[in-house]
Amino acid sequence: MKYDVKDLKLAGHGKLRVEWAAEEMPVLALISERFKKEKPLKGVTIAACLHVTTETANLAITLKEGGANVVLCASNPLSTQDDAAAYLVKDHNISVFAIKGENTKTYYSHINSTLDLSPNITMDDGADLVSILHKTRTEKLRGVIGGTEETTTGVIRLRSMAENGVLKYPIIAVNDANTKHLFDNRYGTGQSTLDGIIRATNRLISGTVFVICGYGWCGKGLAMRARGMGANVVVTEIDELAALEAVMDGFRVMPIADAARIGDFFCTVTGNIGVIRREHFKTMKDGAIVCNSGHFNVELDLKGLELISSKKRIIRDYVEEFTLKNGKRINVLGEGRLINLAAAEGHPSSVMDMSFANQALCAEYVVKNAKKLEKRVYDVPPQVDQSVARTKLKARGVKIDKLTPEQRKYLSSWEMGT
Repeated sequence: MKYDVKDLKLAGHGKLRVEWAAEEMPVLALISERFKKEKPLKGVTIAACLHVTTETANLAITLKEGGANVVLCASNPLSTQDDAAAYLVKDHNISVFAIKGENTKTYYSHINSTLDLSPNITMDDGADLVSILHKTRTEKLRGVIGGTEETTTGVIRLRSMAENGVLKYPIIAVNDANTKHLFDNRYGTGQSTLDGIIRATNRLISGTVFVICGYGWCGKGLAMRARGMGANVVVTEIDELAALEAVMDGFRVMPIADAARIGDFFCTVTGNIGVIRREHFKTMKDGAIVCNSGHFNVELDLKGLELISSKKRIIRDYVEEFTLKNGKRINVLGEGRLINLAAAEGHPSSVMDMSFANQALCAEYVVKNAKKLEKRVYDVPPQVDQSVARTKLKARGVKIDKLTPEQRKYLSSWEMGT
């Protein structure tokens, strides 16, 4: 078995943390129990490019219980939890290629090491694995029957590939499942992003101006949590409907050029490039704190920031201070990468339970339906989404009403009125 992790001696600590995460992942546990009996993934090699965390470890174990040969690499150079990676290798014989803080060259070599095992299914978070497979490892496409995608950024890239006719196999957009983005993106990103900012800075949020770039589900969750901690929240947007929603939710909305002058904290969650640029850095307050919680480190124009800086230094773990030529200081967190994973531990396991339940069930769906699927991006099947929601409610001891026969008849008829 091939692998590349930081230190196998970390496995014992990783085991305990993976078990702790599993306590809040009852849906995935039930799937794992069924997979162990039925082996729906028997003989299937799954290449997963995901954040290598304790929650992901539980997904990898579930997939292996289902009979899959699992190989895992990191979807971000700073998101790996080295003890979880070591535990998967040592205790579960799962090939893992991931080391926290790996450089760009190692990051891509790890993706290629994952593809060396000739996957049948890809499981991606950001579409880097799929991109490399289509660009430079096309010889490995022959055996791929389908894939899944975990995040908004990846789905955007994949839909572009499909629209341009270059996507070579079907992929299910797990991110777009209601039981994923309504919970993982909103509640997971909201809490974990603030967690990362506070761990990195130990600064008070209350009473500050907190600028959030992007009001999708991640932005909504972050805005909700920042306001809950007493921040004066400002939203920047390029979409009229999202901007209007932010206004109606009680937030100030303005262009980033205006927000740059008044913000104390800045966090990008757009999935796009160059959201905060050098002209914005120039007008920020002395000591402004800037970070990103979108998937890739492209939302902040860090090259532009360096060009207008006279010096920089690491002033604190995960905090790099840039001194501009005008004397102001700008603090960038986590190298502009996902701050919730760079400086904290990512989403709480309770929300990842639903996201990874979707991943496991969609992998099973791909295996069962591969011959029927076209080379495009699919939504998560409604029955999978509903099943995850139903199981999560049951696990939390929540009961809901059912339609009466009379109500069913009313909803399916057109004759009845007032």
